[in-house]
Amino acid sequence: MTAVGTGSECLAALKADGFNFFTGVADSLIGSLIEELSRDPAGYVPAVREDLAVGMAAGAYLSGRWPAVLMQNSGLGYCLNALTSLNLIYRIPVLMIVGYRGFEGKDAPEHVVMGAHCQAILEEVGISVEVPNSKDLPQAIARASALMRAKRVPAAILIRPGVLS
Repeated sequence: MTAVGTGSECLAALKADGFNFFTGVADSLIGSLIEELSRDPAGYVPAVREDLAVGMAAGAYLSGRWPAVLMQNSGLGYCLNALTSLNLIYRIPVLMIVGYRGFEGKDAPEHVVMGAHCQAILEEVGISVEVPNSKDLPQAIARASALMRAKRVPAAILIRPGVLS
């Protein structure tokens, strides 16, 4: 798959839907977005772990911001408890933009297990998941944002290899 989406296009789509707080843990599949955020006035608050990023995003939401958390899918294990015992219970929306490592079993061995199960894990706990291609990424962001606003729940967008350049 050839990347046609860029970090700047993704950031523009996020901002168009009102996202204005960005935190997370770096991942190469979403690196171009993180690079754009580091140059943008909206900024990016790096976190040392994904559960910390989810907590910061919850605080940002409670203070009136519209948050997004960036991470690699291996980080879902770290933040699953925060998502289920904080965000889902207290209806605190957050958009998770997740590098989909191990998609279709194609990656380093340490990513294959989580790659095979991350979508099902999120859906099992009640978190909506989008897996868009590059041209559908803005629409996926808009759908996730609309769901988050309507139901006050987290949502996830899994970024497959090649979706962002």
